[in-house]
Amino acid sequence: MNAPNRAQVIPLDESAPFPRAPRTLAETGLPLLFLVELAAKLLFVRGQMRLTELAQRLHLATTVLDGLLAFMRAERICEVMRRGETDGDVLYELTDAGRARATEYLGRCKYAGAAPVSLAAYVAQVGRQSVTKMHVTKEGVNEAFRGLIINPEVRDQLGAAMGSGRAMFLYGPAGAGKTYLAERLSLLLEGDIAVPHAIFVDGEIIQVFDPLIHVPVDDARRPASLDNLQRPDPRWVRCKRPVAITGGELTLHMLDLDYDATTGFYQAPPHVKANNGLFVVDDLGRQLIKPEQLMNRWIVPMDRHHDYLALHSGTKFTLPFDVVLVFSTNLMPSEVADPAFLRRLGYKIHIGPMNEEQYREIFTYVCAERDVPYDETAFRTLLTDYHKTYDQPLLACYPRDIINQIADLARYRGEPARLTPEVLHWAWHNYFASR
Repeated sequence: MNAPNRAQVIPLDESAPFPRAPRTLAETGLPLLFLVELAAKLLFVRGQMRLTELAQRLHLATTVLDGLLAFMRAERICEVMRRGETDGDVLYELTDAGRARATEYLGRCKYAGAAPVSLAAYVAQVGRQSVTKMHVTKEGVNEAFRGLIINPEVRDQLGAAMGSGRAMFLYGPAGAGKTYLAERLSLLLEGDIAVPHAIFVDGEIIQVFDPLIHVPVDDARRPASLDNLQRPDPRWVRCKRPVAITGGELTLHMLDLDYDATTGFYQAPPHVKANNGLFVVDDLGRQLIKPEQLMNRWIVPMDRHHDYLALHSGTKFTLPFDVVLVFSTNLMPSEVADPAFLRRLGYKIHIGPMNEEQYREIFTYVCAERDVPYDETAFRTLLTDYHKTYDQPLLACYPRDIINQIADLARYRGEPARLTPEVLHWAWHNYFASR
């Protein structure tokens, strides 16, 4: 089964709250000297720039930059090279003293992109668009899982868990469909959220927006407002609720801030990038660290809904932990966590084998998809002579894997695919590596 496709650009959802653009330097929530550094670095990297170009690169309004550039001119950091017909056409360049300062600034931190938002602004915005404010209904779950063959009890458990916003633990044998179901939960995420390009903490920059996780919403149809009070803050990106999926590569180090000494700024950990959305820890137990260590890392965030992080300077601070946390594993709950942690898991959902009718539905669907004529006699043979004889449970992955093998063999032979006893025998023993 394939994961649901996530479009690169999604139609605009007007219902989501969105921060409004600052009109003054004070309203940015950032120190003046930090903004001076950011603008100086940008001018050093880009050379001469018009006021409108600076505004686009820094994601700040020209009304904010007017005050900033006036201060920089007074300090002889930059100068006006040419004036155009409008204020936006004014051309700025660093002075010799400004270039010297910019070189020093870039030696500490090479970030020269969108202005970050303050930590307080980020915390407040995550709270306003909390994942717990979603309203997941049975009708919505049925629509999201339309065409998916799933046990009704499991479907209701997943829906209730998503609606609660609490962590869930999906367990069962390999091939039962846990990963696919975990990914399918993304279809239950509703509404748009605001994601900052970066946040500013104690003089440091933490990059949050990640194009691999965040799917921007098409904002082209939003009418431009003449009222600055109604203009959205361009330091934030309107996105669909994020989905971050990690697997066997996950380590405890990855759950901390990632500082790059070469660039001088940080990348937020995956669960921070997933704030207001879904964070899936797949294949729990395959990581290099013990499952107990990984699970214990989540005790405080799950209880208090915030996480403690530290800068390389030693400064510690808290960030919201506002995700639907999903663990997917082949292990039993008692094998990966102690009773104290298991109590904190809102939902422990077993994803097991299918019954015969559900298995037939998947088998029939895959046959039609791969252009292999369905044959009831062959299906009965598969159940009695193979699944029953070899004591293999009816797992959701088997029909697709077996039919794919039969279709591959037919294509290799240059003949129509058929469910004959010969190819069924070949596919089964090839797949399960038995004779």
